[in-house]
Amino acid sequence: MQNAKDTFYEVLRGRLAAINPERTVVLRGVVRPAVVVDENELLSSFTLPDCFHLRWSDAAAVEAGELPLVTLSCEIEYETAGSAGNGGMDRGRALAAMDAELFAALTQTPANAPKKNFAGLAIGAAVAYMQTNLWWGPVELGKTTVKNDRMARTATVSVMSYQEAGER
Repeated sequence: MQNAKDTFYEVLRGRLAAINPERTVVLRGVVRPAVVVDENELLSSFTLPDCFHLRWSDAAAVEAGELPLVTLSCEIEYETAGSAGNGGMDRGRALAAMDAELFAALTQTPANAPKKNFAGLAIGAAVAYMQTNLWWGPVELGKTTVKNDRMARTATVSVMSYQEAGER
């Protein structure tokens, strides 16, 4: 499952960075696209505005074929206070812009990608392509919520892949 999660993050991050290269965050002194996986970050990154936060939930496996089919639910939370120049009065428009970016990234074709194993990066090795792909379903945009001075939304998308032998 970890390889599917990592691959989906990489694909989404790359697509969002191409759609809006100016949407960035600074984490631990590094400027990067404004997409974070909360399970991989420090607590201080959990409240970053104008950033897409990925959280994984509801994993399920079906062992009906040669390889188990794994389905993961990816919750993508994002929020904005609008721009300082407009005193935050444009936060609805800013949220709509983030909606459009996410929708564009997740509806681009193809809605699949070759699955990769990123474990080698920890020891200086290259990313390894695996034998299967991952794919995802349509994005579901949740209700708009208000959090103090910010407007927020959580979108959900199902990510599926086959679990290869030896994969955890």
